[in-house]
Amino acid sequence: MLDNMNFYNFMHKQILILIGLFASTGLSYVFIGSLYSSYLPEISWYLLILLVSLWGYKLYKSYSSNNYSIEEKEKWLSQTRYFLFTYFSIWTIIFFVYVSKDAIELHYIAIATQLGVSVVSATILVSEKKLALFILSFSMLPITIYLTLVGEPYSYLLAILTIVLGLVLLYASRNTYNYLQKSKFQAYHDYLTKLGNRRYFIELLENAIKLQKNDHKYVYLLLIDLDHFKTINDTLGHDIGDLLLCEVADRMTKISKEHGAHVSRLGGDEFCILSSTCKDKEICLKDAIEFANELLDSIKQTYIIEEHHMYISASIGVSIIDNPKMKAGTFIKEADIAMYEAKSLGRDGVILFNDELSIRVERKLEIERFLHFALENNEITLKYQPQLNADSKVIGCEVLVRWHNKILGHIGPDEFIPIAEQTGFIVELGYFILEEAFKTFSDWDKKGIKLDQLSINISMRQMFHNTFTDDVSSLCKKYLNPDLSSRLMFEMTETSVAEDITKLIDTMNQIKQCGIRFSMDDFGTGYSSLSYLRQIPIDELKIDKSFIFELEDANKDANMVKTILNIAKNLDLSIVAEGVETQMQKDFLIKEKCDVLQGYHFSKPIDKESFEEYTRSIEAT
Repeated sequence: MLDNMNFYNFMHKQILILIGLFASTGLSYVFIGSLYSSYLPEISWYLLILLVSLWGYKLYKSYSSNNYSIEEKEKWLSQTRYFLFTYFSIWTIIFFVYVSKDAIELHYIAIATQLGVSVVSATILVSEKKLALFILSFSMLPITIYLTLVGEPYSYLLAILTIVLGLVLLYASRNTYNYLQKSKFQAYHDYLTKLGNRRYFIELLENAIKLQKNDHKYVYLLLIDLDHFKTINDTLGHDIGDLLLCEVADRMTKISKEHGAHVSRLGGDEFCILSSTCKDKEICLKDAIEFANELLDSIKQTYIIEEHHMYISASIGVSIIDNPKMKAGTFIKEADIAMYEAKSLGRDGVILFNDELSIRVERKLEIERFLHFALENNEITLKYQPQLNADSKVIGCEVLVRWHNKILGHIGPDEFIPIAEQTGFIVELGYFILEEAFKTFSDWDKKGIKLDQLSINISMRQMFHNTFTDDVSSLCKKYLNPDLSSRLMFEMTETSVAEDITKLIDTMNQIKQCGIRFSMDDFGTGYSSLSYLRQIPIDELKIDKSFIFELEDANKDANMVKTILNIAKNLDLSIVAEGVETQMQKDFLIKEKCDVLQGYHFSKPIDKESFEEYTRSIEAT
């Protein structure tokens, strides 16, 4: 499709070039005619040139001013071929007119001009191989016949040389054509998979958008990104990874051909597919989802490459092209957003870009933009939620971060923390939280507020940063004595510990040298904790609040809480229950020997001064 588009555009440009060249050169024949007192043939011939030039200009303008469909462009191209053949044939007329005259110098002019026309046809029409061959033969044949009819030895030799020249021009034209085709293929195709590349796809999409203005039909765009492809490259090597990409490309190409779609490789493990046109938007949506799921099923079939049995899935974003005023890059961005949404929802899925997703992404981008100035504008604050033992004594607290922006208002940590992790801002934010928490902990100790522990949430990206252990060590030395350091508790979520278990254990052991302990937060919501409990050096389990919330209504959750408490006791781990909101929940947990309780039943997260007052009020009772 794109090759045809480029060809139409190329032929369109040649029309003006030929009109300018032939119309200006034709004037010289009118001048030559005046020198030999021959006006009528030359002027008549030149008027014919102008008339055909007008035809060509009309073709040029019609292509420029109309958004033709493919069928209409084919009709236009057919007319253009007739125009070109007629245009070049007119020069043969003037050749026969001049060689019929007695003045031998006019013969030379006719031969030179006809040779020039032959060279022009071989050059200008290089991309129209069949037409170039026909016109070149048609232009060279009169010269050969003329020289043969002269009947002299030199003329026979010149006739042979003319044939040789024609063959050379044909050879040069064919070589140029092949070179252009090869160069175009390299410019528009991916070297590895031989699929169209990003440049190819963008031009293809731009042409589809232009056609939509005229056809009022719909097309859809699929953006496919392979899941965990980097793991294959890292473990089996790039050679195996490349072979896998080729196999994936072959599968997608086969299915795409069945649907009349075009597949391209944008780069890495990312592919794009542009569909054929649909008359109805609802049908287009239905086809897009069905096609995407068919692709997923095919991609997930087992691969056998050099004795390696591999499995891979993909995340697919879908964008419906329904607004010809939008740019190609916008539709690719929409599909990209939908694709990353599919990844965030667990991968191996299809997501359609819609207004709701657009609003969510805009909100995310807005948060990301303001977040980078949050520390600078003193918008980040810390809250402290008390932790109490079975005797209702405050033994510690959890440090919780809050953000209030003048424009966005209050943004919850469940919304801005993931964005901070994705952008890397979590490192700077995490350092701020640690420093403020350490200063507060030290200040409380000086005021006589003795806590057994201060719990701080730590992101895996923050923990794996190359300066984290040094930062923690220097902050401990700056603000805390060894006794206070030993009362710190770093909380990690259960689902995050599986990211890189070896690196995690190594980092935890380095941090433990400062005396800091570790807690597994949200325990019970993940899927791999039990296999890691004996491996990672944790000191505490924190029961997720979802289990505590359902204690009053669900026996299953009560049994789950009892099980977690037993696991902690058997592994000699302390246990914290978060999300305690009722007296019944409190009584149940105390009865089951839960070490520490935390939740709104005791206190919501409060600022530093309020926490100090709360602690004193509890001590006074």
